[in-house]
Amino acid sequence: MKSFKVPFSLPLFLLVVVFSCQKKEETKPNIIYILADDLGIGDVSAFNDSSLIKTTNIDRLAIEGVRFTDAHSGSAVCTPTRYGILTGRYSWRGVLKKGVTWSYDTCIVEPGRLTVGTLLQTAGYETASIGKWHLGMNWAAADTGNIPVDFSQKLNPSPNSYGFDYFFGIPASLDIPPYVYVENDEVTALPNRMTQDTSAFGWWRLGPTGSDFTHQEVLPTFFEKARSFISQKRDKPFFLYLPLSAPHTPILPDENNEGQSGLNEYADFVLMIDGLVGQLMNELEKQGLESNTMIVFASDNGCAPYADVEGLEEKGHRPSMNYRGYKADIYEGGHRIPLIIKWNGHFEAGKVVDATNCLTDFMATVADLNGVKIPENAAEDSFSLLPLLTGQEEFLRRNTIHHSVDGNFAIRHGDWKLIMAPGSGGWSYPRAGKEPKDAPKAQLFNLKSDPGERENLVEKEKEQYEFLRTQLMQVIKNGRSNDGPAQGYVNVENWPGMNWTMEL
Repeated sequence: MKSFKVPFSLPLFLLVVVFSCQKKEETKPNIIYILADDLGIGDVSAFNDSSLIKTTNIDRLAIEGVRFTDAHSGSAVCTPTRYGILTGRYSWRGVLKKGVTWSYDTCIVEPGRLTVGTLLQTAGYETASIGKWHLGMNWAAADTGNIPVDFSQKLNPSPNSYGFDYFFGIPASLDIPPYVYVENDEVTALPNRMTQDTSAFGWWRLGPTGSDFTHQEVLPTFFEKARSFISQKRDKPFFLYLPLSAPHTPILPDENNEGQSGLNEYADFVLMIDGLVGQLMNELEKQGLESNTMIVFASDNGCAPYADVEGLEEKGHRPSMNYRGYKADIYEGGHRIPLIIKWNGHFEAGKVVDATNCLTDFMATVADLNGVKIPENAAEDSFSLLPLLTGQEEFLRRNTIHHSVDGNFAIRHGDWKLIMAPGSGGWSYPRAGKEPKDAPKAQLFNLKSDPGERENLVEKEKEQYEFLRTQLMQVIKNGRSNDGPAQGYVNVENWPGMNWTMEL
């Protein structure tokens, strides 16, 4: 396995030279990473036998690939998860300690930080990102007017600067303005109006909207762009990062799917996603690419309450299955997500993996796949999943850190999970900042015997509490969770919102 230890400031062509001795081009698979937005683990019928939403195409991926039952997003909300996928690093190590980026925020990926796109470019891949960016855009400031940015100016840097030869997408969630398409470093059409929707499911906030932009067309447009990208003739492998805008609000199922679930608009929207995934798989078959394409399917966090989860549960459908909480929460329903990886002929079809893992593990996995050693100052929280996919080696992840929208931490080690917060850390009861006065200072659960996180064992298992608390402090303080030199001291005692010396 080759390694590279070069400054990030070196031109890309020098990095390419370092990889000249890597695995032969023909052994490298194409890679497609489909990231759903706010899709619950219980919304995919391959994971949930009781699901009332039958996702036949995503289920086909699971039947032909490897299904991970204990996979977790890097955060219970979208921006930090996306950062973790692209960098192999927990987002809270950077500037984003809680929440998400907003309309005109700058990109939170640090200049010079290695991304999975850059890594694969240097390994000989053509790379593309098509879909929802939501990491911040580097807009030019406007001199006058009510809108703080000048849409006529090019982005500098643009998403291309973070490892993508081609970019097409939207700046953030489909309910967060501005509503424009960005292609590479500029918008495809300037805003010519303000739009807003206040309906129960299809709502989006008031904001400037491009002359070529229609909310209902965004999701199909992403898949059409993706289909076009994979159908191109090329002499090198490709990496397509396809972060969807759905089933996040606005919930906009098309005419073919409206009413098809028999549940509500959210369930219809999930069926629409499933159908589009099926069309993409059919395109791979049509192009003769299915046998040498690795497909990853995941969600960026759990199902959101605005899907009318109470109504769905009353009808017998549970988006979080038997897990507690939803999007934004530190409880399992906030960050336990569906994860499927398929590569025909290389990974065992129908295999089920129960080991705990995280979406930050993607970078180490593709590096391992291509025989690349990651520099010591990159992908600090990434562990290769190849041992779990092939069964040939030991999976090295020792613990996993979870994070809520309010910036609360939890640590998972084996069957045990310690939450360093008195409540959900998110939007479920006990809501962050509104916990009862008698709420516990910390929560300790054994997920094997109590997957619903109902029996707090922190008073009964004080040794386990101390063991996990010490591990969590160490992972934060070291600046990494995988092996390697510490990446700068962090004073955990002064971490925002954290009481490390709490008396139980």
